[in-house]
Amino acid sequence: MDTPESLIETLSLERLELNLFRGVSPSMGPGRIFGGQVIGQSLLAAYETVEDRVCHSLHCYFIRPGDPQIPIVFDVDRSRDGGTFTTRRVVAIQNGKQIFNLAASFQVVEEGFEHQAPMPDVPGPDDLPSEAEQQKKMLEKAPPEMRKMMSRPRPIEMRAVDGNPFFNKGPKPAENSVWFRCRAPIGTDPHMHQVIMAYASDMNMLSTAMRPHRVEWQTPGLQSASLDHAMWFHKPSNFNEWHLYHQDSPSASGGRGFVRGSIFDRKGDLVASVTQEGLIRMRKPDAKA
Repeated sequence: MDTPESLIETLSLERLELNLFRGVSPSMGPGRIFGGQVIGQSLLAAYETVEDRVCHSLHCYFIRPGDPQIPIVFDVDRSRDGGTFTTRRVVAIQNGKQIFNLAASFQVVEEGFEHQAPMPDVPGPDDLPSEAEQQKKMLEKAPPEMRKMMSRPRPIEMRAVDGNPFFNKGPKPAENSVWFRCRAPIGTDPHMHQVIMAYASDMNMLSTAMRPHRVEWQTPGLQSASLDHAMWFHKPSNFNEWHLYHQDSPSASGGRGFVRGSIFDRKGDLVASVTQEGLIRMRKPDAKA
């Protein structure tokens, strides 16, 4: 069996200047850069300019499709270093054009009031079929290239509560729950656990907004792309352990789907919240996003 991709290596950056960094994409990736990759690398670039503070939120826009064959340059703006909070803006650039930008806020660790929403009551990951078992029937009928791509071990292991979320046979309710974790060891740096969770937070989001509409990623003519993405980190966690990613889509309109996500650890602690809006529409002749 192939060795799972190490996201620490995939997301690693080369420092070019004080606030400039360069990253690359995995050689076996899809035709465009996965959105979670540029989220994770941008957050990592921001962390390279921050000391002794932890990210509590990030907000970002996907501007142009990224080319996985071209390195990405990350330009970090040190917006503010305050007494408690630090703010950074990161612009990801290819061929002299912005493909993505991110704003992130970092905070000195402190105590405060606490409350949270409860974790949904769903079967645990040990009670569900493995990702390979969930994909087995789908892969039997898949084209050879898709079978090759989907059968290799992905860096994020996922177990969907109600079956494979990427090949929805809908219509289904506009909500979804998936257990996920990083396969390769992340280590003890809490920043990297955030970075890799941010990478994984882009997975499966738009498919939740598609569930009521009898469409899936492979539906002919479907056009989909992430438009913006926001994430709040509530508590530290170990992303080598299973986390529940519960998502719901309260709205789809205007060719866009809006999705909310809550990430819980095995103890039931809400460790992060996510929102995303994305393009989901049937392609028109000569349509441009």
